[in-house]
Amino acid sequence: MLSTMQKLTRQVSTLSAVRRLHKPAINVKEQPKPEETITSSFGKFIQSVQPKHLSPVVLQRSKRMVLDSIGVGLLGSTTEVFDLVLQHCQHMYAPDDISFVYGRSGTKLSPTLAALVNGVAVHSMDFDDTWHPATHPSGAVLPALLAICDMLSQNSKPSGLDLLMAFNIGIEVQGRLMRFSNEAQNIPKRFHPPSVVGTLGSAAACARLLCLNHNQSSHALAIAASLAGAPMANAATQSKPLHIGNASRLGLEAALLASRGLEASPLVLDAVPGVAGFSAFYEDYIPNPMMSPEEGGHTFLLEKQDIAFKRFPAHLGMHWVSDAAAHVHKALLDLSGGVISTSSVQEILLRVPHSKYINRPFPESEHQARHSFQFNACTTLLDGQVTVQSFQPEALFRPELHALLSRVQVEHPQDNPANFDCMYGEVQVTLVSGIVLRGHCDTFYGHWRKPLSDESLHKKFHSNASTVLAPERVDGLIEAVDQLEFLSDCKPLLAQLQ
Repeated sequence: MLSTMQKLTRQVSTLSAVRRLHKPAINVKEQPKPEETITSSFGKFIQSVQPKHLSPVVLQRSKRMVLDSIGVGLLGSTTEVFDLVLQHCQHMYAPDDISFVYGRSGTKLSPTLAALVNGVAVHSMDFDDTWHPATHPSGAVLPALLAICDMLSQNSKPSGLDLLMAFNIGIEVQGRLMRFSNEAQNIPKRFHPPSVVGTLGSAAACARLLCLNHNQSSHALAIAASLAGAPMANAATQSKPLHIGNASRLGLEAALLASRGLEASPLVLDAVPGVAGFSAFYEDYIPNPMMSPEEGGHTFLLEKQDIAFKRFPAHLGMHWVSDAAAHVHKALLDLSGGVISTSSVQEILLRVPHSKYINRPFPESEHQARHSFQFNACTTLLDGQVTVQSFQPEALFRPELHALLSRVQVEHPQDNPANFDCMYGEVQVTLVSGIVLRGHCDTFYGHWRKPLSDESLHKKFHSNASTVLAPERVDGLIEAVDQLEFLSDCKPLLAQLQ
């Protein structure tokens, strides 16, 4: 007797075969053959690239990303937005005890819902990693991969190296797609990039971990494109973390649908006149085929450019103004004998890139504060740094902070573009006495040009993970991730998370 799942799989396979028999002929003069499309080249890359192509640099950098993403996800499981999404999934969907949930021992959901809520956790405080062109790469990929690992039987768990291979494919696909557009180089204006490239990156990573062939992998990317996109209007709100959660979830959905035989456009990543594929997101999109390592060499982008890891939970742009303000804070302490008085400050001038959604003079919520040049500069002027606690109501609404916020002016110099690779932050404080103090930052500690040391990254992870895990499990996660490529299966990693 066939199970329901076996019957459904057989039905889908039959329908796919029927569709293939009745497809209309393609005019080869107008459209390339499927095996020659850019979309197909991505599918072939997903299926064919091997662990041997991951250099020691790529392995090490990607393991740091995995560790940091798990840490911010565990911390994120303490937030209100995470609770709201988890409650929704538990109340609206039948229980399905398959895949773990960050910070909730014994709680399990279906793989796709686990990918959703864990992705939300990763971005709930805007503490996750950032790349250039601007996107949050890890949170869109890792939750889906971990959900698959939990979904697979005890005898078929992927190895740690398989997990890292899939993860790096998901990161690579995101980076390649964004480098096909000049618009993508800058801080976004229209839509949040992780909701687009993150969804396709998740689909690519999941397709690899599920062992899809190159045609199925191409379809997974095309299906994911139909599930992608989120407007910037929801930045600095509780809905922004959904962008990462949905990217992870919907990429997994796309790969699972492709594994059942669902098909989509073979041209979704191509630039074909009259065919609005990925160019619907980036109008200046000019793609190139994804070359496999065997076809002439392939260097992973992570080999050339490291990742930015945040030292505090806020939009990446805030780290420039915070580091600049920290220099002024020290000078204020030296002048005042160790006590900073807001009454001594006459004016605060910020020279920052023009980006409307991170220019918020008087933030009214933690999410707005995480996207406010003014808040992060003034918080650092008062405290010397920004921390997790800086976004709590008692810190957000203190009178001395608002006294400083009321004295802030903002300038957008022509030589300061809204681009994470070449922007800077400058803070100038004029005192009532007439003294002018300045701080400037063009590369903060944690930027890919000035990466966090392993010691700093581990310190951040300890601080984040210990909010919900016992010390021995925190140390166990560090050890499991550090040895990931040598694990015969990923059970040691999963054991520390459940």
